[in-house]
Amino acid sequence: MDGKVTKDSRVNLRAANFADVNDIANLHAKSWQENYSAVLSADYLKQQVLADRISLWTKRLKAPCAEQCVLVLENSTGIIGFICLFGDKDETYGTLIDNLHVQACYQGCGFGALLLNSAANWAHKHFSESALYLEVLAVNTHAIGFYSALGAKESAQGYWHTPCGNQSPEYVYCWPSATALMLASAAKC
Repeated sequence: MDGKVTKDSRVNLRAANFADVNDIANLHAKSWQENYSAVLSADYLKQQVLADRISLWTKRLKAPCAEQCVLVLENSTGIIGFICLFGDKDETYGTLIDNLHVQACYQGCGFGALLLNSAANWAHKHFSESALYLEVLAVNTHAIGFYSALGAKESAQGYWHTPCGNQSPEYVYCWPSATALMLASAAKC
């Protein structure tokens, strides 16, 4: 066996709470370590990323704003994925999907689509007139392919000013509505 799990793995989807800070921060940091070594410094990834992510998630989960939604996907081993979005964040692009991370061994099992589908349902319920968007780094070609397969369209280009002082090209990918993302992701769950 290669360490991958099957789509049949039992999972629970729920709203995140403050007790999840360390698990979410650890997954977030590990994801950056695995995917962003080309844009984040080795020192940052080794010495600072975890503390930085703990600080971020402590702020977000200690006093969440009304427009924020954080969902976690867990199984018997703990949190295996999460998504964070901010409703109607941008006048042009709509609701921001700010984070989507799934443990590497669970990727390709439909869990990213499940998280996106659940986020789109939340956005539809609370911000039904809003489109959805996310920012994805140019080096993250796997994620770009995933979002494109779910109907997202590249709408803009820019640069991410990284926490370690670098700049990295990024794209804005958009869905015209929460309904469009719900329909596209439902088939992949």
